[in-house]
Amino acid sequence: MVPQEDALLIQRARAAGLVIVGQTATPELGLMGITEPKAYPHPQNPWRAGYSPGGSSGGAASAVAGGIVPMALAGDGGGSIRIPASYCGLFGFKPSRGRVPLAPAHGEVWQGAVIEHAVTRSVRDSAALLEHTNGMAASGPYPVLKETGYVAALSVPPPPLRIAVSLGEPLSRGLGTTLSREVRLAVEKAAAALAAMGHEVEWCDPPVAGEALADSYLTLYLGHLAADLTWVSQQTGVPVHKLDIEPSTRAIGRLGAKLSARDYELAKRYWHVAAEQMSRFHQRYDALVMPVTADSAPEIGELYPSQARERMMGLLAIPGLPSLALKAGMLKRLAVDALSRTPYTQLANLTGQPAMSVPMHVAANGLPVGVQVVGRLGEDKQLLQLAAAMEQHDAWQHFSPSRRFAPKQGKLRRFEATLGLMHAPQR
Repeated sequence: MVPQEDALLIQRARAAGLVIVGQTATPELGLMGITEPKAYPHPQNPWRAGYSPGGSSGGAASAVAGGIVPMALAGDGGGSIRIPASYCGLFGFKPSRGRVPLAPAHGEVWQGAVIEHAVTRSVRDSAALLEHTNGMAASGPYPVLKETGYVAALSVPPPPLRIAVSLGEPLSRGLGTTLSREVRLAVEKAAAALAAMGHEVEWCDPPVAGEALADSYLTLYLGHLAADLTWVSQQTGVPVHKLDIEPSTRAIGRLGAKLSARDYELAKRYWHVAAEQMSRFHQRYDALVMPVTADSAPEIGELYPSQARERMMGLLAIPGLPSLALKAGMLKRLAVDALSRTPYTQLANLTGQPAMSVPMHVAANGLPVGVQVVGRLGEDKQLLQLAAAMEQHDAWQHFSPSRRFAPKQGKLRRFEATLGLMHAPQR
């Protein structure tokens, strides 16, 4: 299907002078934290051959980290900007809920959990893009008016902030997560850098129950996938059971189709519980620093469902089995499978807060590790201001992957100039 018109985000990007040069890969329907669709080639992590750039915006991150473009649009419904940014050594910013419009096709996606923005090599490029694309659509569900001053704010040092630092244990509890030594080092490095910059840093966990958060997130995830597959069926005229989709997508859709409206609504109500808890947390702290993922990038194929798991998922075609599977704790099993490596990013999607991945560390295996910083709802400008100060303090641009796309320098400069946002000189 070919869209009949550009999304408002694309219209604003074009009006700002950006040139769209291609479409990048995602997992099927953007459902995974890796980008390994069966229908298309898998993008590589430019830092190391055979490793994943993450997902769902994995193709975007691979293109930017590889030096093909200075920025790529990306979407984030549970970490899909921040996860690939962390794996690829990029800056990945998820704005506050409603900051970037999804019109005309949607008012909101995943009940407002999804927001569009970009992965970039510099904070300035991300801020400049948001300067041109932010602000609600006329039909938007949230009264978020257009703001200016994102780029100007970067040149002003942030005031001394009170910043909480956590290894995210409450969010990973019950999911079998093992936090790597390299991620711990990255978080500790970020804490030390922020303290050296004059901020008040304290170790304090977010006051959120990780298991309840995961159950809430996945209930909405299943329900929306079931609805999406029905919509695809309506648009194509192909019955849902005959859609040419991956076994894991089909299995999750079958589970989602058996959720009750009551279960869906109870899951959604927990979003407000988490938002209220984080609102109180931010009465004391201006920002929260914690991991993006539990480890550096996985090898390609490491996290994709095995053939044995896909065969087991195929059993959900048996009438009555999806309902029994949900009653028997299938949601918990899905949480462990889907979130054990990435349990730290869904919180900001459910609460609507701005959050970012900043490149802080290169692990012993040569792969980058990002650190997540979460800000108060609506305070995107302050979070970008903090990011710019962190970037200046640690000179992110001095390291880059060895497997970069490398056109002649003159051509690269002219190409980036056509995009309207020249990349800052390496420091």
